[in-house]
Amino acid sequence: MHAIRPIACLSFTGVMSLDVTGPLQVFASANDERQRQGLPPAYRLLILGPEAGPVKTSAGFALVAEQAWREVDPATLDTLLIPGGMRMDRLCQDADLLDWLRQAERQIHRLGSICSGALVLAAAGLLDGRRATTHWADVDALSGHVGVDVQGDRLHTYDPEGRDGDAHVFTSAGVTAGIDLALALVEADLGRPLALAVARRLVLFLRRPGGQAQFSALLAPEPSRTPKLAALLEWIPANLGSDLSLEALAAQAKMAPRSLSRAFIRELGLGPGKYVERVRLEAARALLQDAQASIATVARLTGFGHPENLRRTFHKHLSVSPQDYAERFGRPPRNRG
Repeated sequence: MHAIRPIACLSFTGVMSLDVTGPLQVFASANDERQRQGLPPAYRLLILGPEAGPVKTSAGFALVAEQAWREVDPATLDTLLIPGGMRMDRLCQDADLLDWLRQAERQIHRLGSICSGALVLAAAGLLDGRRATTHWADVDALSGHVGVDVQGDRLHTYDPEGRDGDAHVFTSAGVTAGIDLALALVEADLGRPLALAVARRLVLFLRRPGGQAQFSALLAPEPSRTPKLAALLEWIPANLGSDLSLEALAAQAKMAPRSLSRAFIRELGLGPGKYVERVRLEAARALLQDAQASIATVARLTGFGHPENLRRTFHKHLSVSPQDYAERFGRPPRNRG
């Protein structure tokens, strides 16, 4: 293990700038926190490009690559991150890059991707037999690689203990999920207190679990073709403690239960029951984050009834208990009802 861990991020024409700068800032902030504690830096940061020099991002401005990736011995790196961006098909067909990544995988401590960068790892065959995620818009493309266990509804697949992911080759979802991934790497390297200090400095949560869903059900797009369904979606969050069975929802929408189910599948991609569960989960998360109520009260207010129902739903979707979630993401403890 390197005393100072070299962390490299690939860049290319059309790269998503935040996929590069977001994670690298987390590592840079970890160095800053260590300096405040009188400790030496833990990371050395490096941007690699097709050639050394400016690389134009998808935002129109340029990042500066210090070296060409082909000139770097992967064995000298601790961690290499592959970001996403525009025209990923070019990278996925770059035989030299794919060969270099295969070589890197055999020598490097950690190899990860951000957003659609997972498509490049998949094209190199490095995700075969592994769990992987990516930006929700690229899940279908990633699923085209039959050897990959695609888990599109999660933030990242890094797990230093290898129980719910991979400590060696891993992926993350779109854009800001790369920041969650970087925080997880910092926590594994330097411990939770320092990672928490970084998260606070950057005004971030520490840390959204890798298994957390990419979407918020409360932010579902308003259906344009079903006005009755749109009205129902506005009604549901205000009535979470009520009977939200299929029959009750159908009566509220003045639709037949079967027609309502078909409308949910068509417009939202999931049935009424699953949608209600996710809205209740979002509401419970918000209450726990704001430390507004006890877990039992949260379960009652959001329609779960018993805390055990809430616990099962949290484990199903977030891979943590409500108590753990409240401790990780809640405000400092206050008097709870």
